[in-house]
Amino acid sequence: MAVQTVFKRYELKYLMTREQQKLLLKIMDGHMALDKYGHTTIRNIYFDTDNYRLVRHSIEGPPYKEKLRIRSYSHVSGNDNVFVELKKKYKSVVYKRRLVLPLDETMEALTMHRPLPTSSQIADEINYFCSYYRTLRPAVFLSYEREAFYSTDGSDFRVTFDENILYRDEDISLSGEIYGTPIIEKNQVLMEIKTPGGIPMWMTDFLTGQRIYKTSFSKYGAAYKDMVLNNKCVYGFNHDTVLNSLLSPAYCTANAVN
Repeated sequence: MAVQTVFKRYELKYLMTREQQKLLLKIMDGHMALDKYGHTTIRNIYFDTDNYRLVRHSIEGPPYKEKLRIRSYSHVSGNDNVFVELKKKYKSVVYKRRLVLPLDETMEALTMHRPLPTSSQIADEINYFCSYYRTLRPAVFLSYEREAFYSTDGSDFRVTFDENILYRDEDISLSGEIYGTPIIEKNQVLMEIKTPGGIPMWMTDFLTGQRIYKTSFSKYGAAYKDMVLNNKCVYGFNHDTVLNSLLSPAYCTANAVN
């Protein structure tokens, strides 16, 4: 089956308790079904510049932001295929381009600042991105357990639940073990709604009834904030200056539940 390589959609995020998730899963029964991947552990490597330019820009809440990551849906090594994803967000709309490439060749190309081992429009976009942000390197490993559901009515409405979200800024490899620092509470689940347009009334009723509100929660952004709070990633910056920027009204407004 062909792999989808281009996405354009809204991605809405909500933090909820496991108890609320259980209630929602009962409501979803009859409307949605677990996708072919079932329960998976997703592994990601996020790339950033040596001064974390991408994530620092992102957490300011600008109308346009972008990021580059490598993703796998299982343990991979050597020539196993991975997804190379360039993700952009403009005025709430998410645009994602991705390629399927061998892990080792991809990591060598990105870390050695060479073109990707393939030719296509998407590869050209990623190569340009890498040449523009000249000091890109693997910055953070992020993993989480995910269950993904698709709508049984034939629409493109999708829901994912992420839990056990962990990060680390060492041993950044898709071939390693799953471990790291948690960035949400044990009883929390991050739900993402992925839709080209509207949200079904049954979902809206549930969110309203449970007083669950949309959040701009970013996994990589949360990991970066934790690293700063623990004085782990302020290369070239004064620690207090970076910390104060994260706690500023502008940052809190951009990243608050709304």
